[in-house]
Order: sequence, then structure tokens, then C-alpha cells
Amino acid sequence: MIKWMPLGAGARPVPQPVATPLVWAGAFAGAPALVACLNTVVGPDRPELALPALSVLAAVLGLGARFTAAPGTALLCWLFLNGFVIPPAGTLTWAGHRDTTWLACLFAAALLGTALARLAHARAAYRRLTPRNARCDGGHGEGPYDS
Repeated sequence: MIKWMPLGAGARPVPQPVATPLVWAGAFAGAPALVACLNTVVGPDRPELALPALSVLAAVLGLGARFTAAPGTALLCWLFLNGFVIPPAGTLTWAGHRDTTWLACLFAAALLGTALARLAHARAAYRRLTPRNARCDGGHGEGPYDS
């Protein structure tokens, strides 16, 4: 027996976030590629350019992620920033105030990207659920019985 189903009926669900390990894999692959590209184009030892670039990467990765992925994303980006942008390359160091600020900046960028994506999805879901012909005064719009 054929069952007829209307196409496009009902509310579309809000997209599910990407799995956290997949976001971290993106950070693990994207951060060294970005650092290598920056080291090639503008030269090594330029954290003033690498930090904003890695912050943008963290924000872009946050667009499809859960909020729980933000700390790991920030940490992975910081590892490549600290290990391959600050001399000597390949050595992790900890300079208290500087590295704390960098971690906070990368974490905030990842959270910002995730929050912006959540707001965009919520707004799109709200627009899909709002009646198209709704009036401000509480009426239901133009119909055959409205005068």
C-alpha cells in the first residue's frame, strides 16, 4: 500500500553539532597547517599574526561544535602557537601571563563561534515556526472571515 506523505510539512529540526573528537581533529590538522602557512608567508616568530589567525580558526571550528569542545580546541591551537611560533621552535614553554592570555583568547574565540552558531540556528528555527501572515494585533492574518 502507498502511503502519501506531504513534502516539507512540519518544522525542520535544528542541526546537530559536530562530534567533539571531529572538531578536535580539525584543530589538530588546521592549526599546524595555519602555523606552517604563516611561517612560510610572513616568516617565523610572529605571534602577533599567529594568535589572531588561530583565534579565527578556533571560532570557525566552534561554529559547528558543542560548547564542550571549546577547551580542547583552544588547547590544541595554543599548543601549536606555543610550540611552533615562539622560539625555539618545537619546544613548549610557559610564560604565565602571556600564555594565560593566549589560552583565554583562543577559548573565548571558540566559545564565540559556538554561541554565534547557536543563535543563528535558534533564530532560523523561530522564523520557521512563526506564522507567515501573523498580525501585530493578535489576529490570524487575512482570511475569508476577516473584515
